Amino acid sequence: MAGRPRPGGERGPAGGRREAGPRWWPRDCCSGLGGLEYSEVDVTAMARVFSYVDVTDSGFIAAVLSIAFNPFFWNVVARWEHKTRALSRGFGSPRTACYCLGTVILLLNCVRSHCFTEAMKSQPKLEGLDSHWAYYSGLAIMAVGTLFVISSFLALGFTGTFLGDYFGILMEAKVTCFPFSILDNPMYWGSTAVYLGWSLMHASPAGLLLTAVVAISYTIAVLYEGPFTEEIYRQKQKGAKSN
Repeated sequence: MAGRPRPGGERGPAGGRREAGPRWWPRDCCSGLGGLEYSEVDVTAMARVFSYVDVTDSGFIAAVLSIAFNPFFWNVVARWEHKTRALSRGFGSPRTACYCLGTVILLLNCVRSHCFTEAMKSQPKLEGLDSHWAYYSGLAIMAVGTLFVISSFLALGFTGTFLGDYFGILMEAKVTCFPFSILDNPMYWGSTAVYLGWSLMHASPAGLLLTAVVAISYTIAVLYEGPFTEEIYRQKQKGAKSN
């Protein structure tokens, strides 16, 4: 979805994505973690966050389900369309079908954001984050994330963002302009940054935990989408050479 790379960057989800040359997918989706050694991570802070979060709360569960459902939905529907062309036939053209799916994805993202916010409101704040420095830090992170999301969308266009390659709407060249020039999958990680900033602004440990769920869901989406999208463009190259 929003957030996946095209032969020029992301897919546009979430998430966007391709490397130079014939390889369209990032070398290492976790390279931004700088080779983090998980055995050395201090889990004390995370344990403290968990002590503030009621993971059995219905609002929290709804938020987790909405976060997990979105990338699952758009990947299943897009692969089904790529295999059957059912949406393209039903809507009369691949472009119209892609616009309709993109609209549904946007609506689902609105539902996800609503559930995320309601889950934060229903859970206690973390005293150490309920301060001006945390609020303005969150605001800055949210602004950067929004910049990544909007600039990714402008670079890719609607069909480039919302799975157009699964509909046969392929980009001609790799997107190399900002933000793809500095980050793989800027749509996905920009969205994650927005949720992180929003959580800090609300001093919400529940929000921080849900942001981790967002990051995990996008990481899985990247790993799942990458080889498939790569194959779409590999077939395109083969067809061009045979002609």
